[in-house]
Amino acid sequence: MRILITGAGGFVGRRLVEGLLAAGHGPLSLIDVRLTGVPGQAGVARHEGDLADAALRARALAGGVDAVVHLATVPGGAAEADYDASRRINLDASLNLIEEAAHLEPGVRIVFASSIAVFGDPLPSHVDDATPLAPAMTYGAHKLMTEIALADLSRRKMVDAVSVRLPGILARPKGRSGMKSAFMSNLFHALKAGEAFTCPVALEGTIWAMSLARIAENLIHALTLDSTLLPAGRAVTLPALHVSMGDLAREIASQTGVDAGALVSVDRDTALEAAFAHQPPLATPAAERAGFRHDGDLAALVRSALSTLEG
Repeated sequence: MRILITGAGGFVGRRLVEGLLAAGHGPLSLIDVRLTGVPGQAGVARHEGDLADAALRARALAGGVDAVVHLATVPGGAAEADYDASRRINLDASLNLIEEAAHLEPGVRIVFASSIAVFGDPLPSHVDDATPLAPAMTYGAHKLMTEIALADLSRRKMVDAVSVRLPGILARPKGRSGMKSAFMSNLFHALKAGEAFTCPVALEGTIWAMSLARIAENLIHALTLDSTLLPAGRAVTLPALHVSMGDLAREIASQTGVDAGALVSVDRDTALEAAFAHQPPLATPAAERAGFRHDGDLAALVRSALSTLEG
């Protein structure tokens, strides 16, 4: 299967490339501004540059592809701060890429990394497949616009799309990511190092979370699943675990041998908490029917996330 991956140099992209190569998939065509740390080997074509560059997209699509995994994005906080950048990459370049791939290979499988940001905030007391979509930020709005476009293009048989709404992914690298949800991963870094951590949300605050390894496995699954199992809109919310920040901190502490009570304090950012730590119980029957899976339990999620930090 000839696969194009955008955002291949990013946190999720690198893990996805590793998983695809390990499973014998390819050839792969990779796009990102930088592809540092991504293997250069036979069957892997690297294309460094801006996704909005039509010539770059043409080179990456040359010869056609069987599938596109579209991960490239201007993340939430950065998209909100710079509408033009979000419009250029998250919407315009995304739609251009999808239509160009469809022109070369009608019916091409598109796996689109959408986001739970399409739900907006505040969330209702329970979220399921029937929950209305009402994004509260530019990032979520542009993700939803792309979901709608993919559903329409699938109806027209131009593409065969799967949009997967990603939850919080654990644990991301340390440093500035442009994501307002970075505190979830920063908790791992601090406790693993035995350092104090000031949590910006209440420890009772709840999140939807999935390990990097499970995200990659779900994306690989999306490449070959039977799309007739999907709802008409071609979009599913991944079946993430619903956990509190306090339980997450205690499990990390248990597995790293530190005292969460001594290291974790709280200084609440009420706006951040409202947007990212009031996530209610989640039901995802459509995703589960299509074969997507969560990490199993909190202990397994934390083990997987900690192994990502080791890697």
